[in-house]
Amino acid sequence: MKTAPDNGQKRMGRRTPEKEEILEAFLRNKRKTQARRKSLDAALAEAIRLNRAVKAGRVPAAVIGVLNALEDAALGEHFTVIGTHALYAYEAAAAVRIVQGAMATQDVDLLWDARKRVQFLSTMQRLDRSVLSVLQDADPSFQRMDGQAETAIDAKGFQVDFLRRETTEGDERPFRFTDDEGDLWPVQARRAEQFLKKPRFEQVVVSATGRMALMRTIDPQVFVDFKRWMAGLEDRPAGKRRRDELQAGIVQKLLDEKLLT
Repeated sequence: MKTAPDNGQKRMGRRTPEKEEILEAFLRNKRKTQARRKSLDAALAEAIRLNRAVKAGRVPAAVIGVLNALEDAALGEHFTVIGTHALYAYEAAAAVRIVQGAMATQDVDLLWDARKRVQFLSTMQRLDRSVLSVLQDADPSFQRMDGQAETAIDAKGFQVDFLRRETTEGDERPFRFTDDEGDLWPVQARRAEQFLKKPRFEQVVVSATGRMALMRTIDPQVFVDFKRWMAGLEDRPAGKRRRDELQAGIVQKLLDEKLLT
């Protein structure tokens, strides 16, 4: 019998020397893969320990958990971190520490790429899960926020906001990630289309606990331009406009000094 990854079985017929050879080759590869996995797990545990010992990172643990949950579900490529948390990727790449006051926030914004909707829906159908359930792999307390269908919130008040570009021809509106009635609805965000026009900035980031994740975020110059646009909005609270200007200035300085490319 041949067993598939989903535990389905297929009869291969009578035992023969050729089939015995196939089985033995499979078992050899399985042992080799298991040994490799054990070695990688040990290396990862050591890297986490060293990261924690030297205080290599300070990304909120909730952000690392969310990014890894999406990656494990093969959904990471469909989402881009925008907003304040992008600063963690920039400071890691530039080997600097940005002032803490510029980083304070209790939510992470994830931009869903509507251009890859068909591929995304195919993955979700294969997973047979909701996006909210994927977040619950990171923290089981995540729930959709009442009155804000685009936001998931955990028991500590940390929020994950899902955004999408303003609808264009061919985009489905409104859009829920899956048929699950409790799933999330990404909300349209102004100028979000601008984030998709340049290649993303990718950087491994580290939490205070030493755990790591790959952060896919926006090009640093796009971040600067967007934050300066936000700082000029008269209907935006003054405190947020000041922080927008501060963040834009910090990233522009990193670009000017060639610490970011």
